[in-house]
Amino acid sequence: MNDLAELRQQVSDGCRVLAGRDLAPGILGHISVRVGDQLLIRCRGPRERGLAHTTPTDIHLVARDGSPGAAGELAGGWTPPHELPLHVEVLNARSDVTCVVHAHPADVVAADLAGVRLQPIVGAYDLPGAALVRGGVPVYPRSVLINTTELGVEVADCLGSYPVVLMRGHGLISTGDTVAEAVLRAASVNTLAGLSLKILGAGGALRPIPEEDLRLLPDLGATLNLATAWRHELARLRPHEDA
Repeated sequence: MNDLAELRQQVSDGCRVLAGRDLAPGILGHISVRVGDQLLIRCRGPRERGLAHTTPTDIHLVARDGSPGAAGELAGGWTPPHELPLHVEVLNARSDVTCVVHAHPADVVAADLAGVRLQPIVGAYDLPGAALVRGGVPVYPRSVLINTTELGVEVADCLGSYPVVLMRGHGLISTGDTVAEAVLRAASVNTLAGLSLKILGAGGALRPIPEEDLRLLPDLGATLNLATAWRHELARLRPHEDA
């Protein structure tokens, strides 16, 4: 149960980081984490106040069919999000994925609708971001609510082996081994989308950095890219707490 409590806190923190980074403003968006054959996921309920105010009490254990994962998990009017099939089918298709993030970053949506293809236009400015889009980013072309198994399978197929998939007129899905990795990947994609829009809006052109420079970019490792970066995000949420 202590492990579940820690995971609820991680998912709650991830939701608040998404909101704090304007990746999922308002009440829409969710994070799930694989727990054996079940998943912890931000649910909808009578006391939810939007992602920016998510607490561990908003995070519930559910079976893949949406039923309670344990006694009392959905008591009091809680229900899984309508897009539970999105999470379930990605987790079904990707045994390497532990966390699934679904967010609605405006710059990502605007860039895709404008026909902008995300490219590694920066290097040392965002090392993980450059690596993330180096092989391209797939786009799911339907702007629909992913609320059926069939649609979930479509999205999972579009994602394939990539870490991220954009969803036209909708948002994105990012994946990771941890909540931190999946959320930070979403943030990097949004940063690249925002920079792309600014460059094009200033009359410039998008110029991917040369492959030789991409090869020279170091991998600074999980300690900096994940652990330190995530502590920074949590410190932004709780600025008055000791590090």
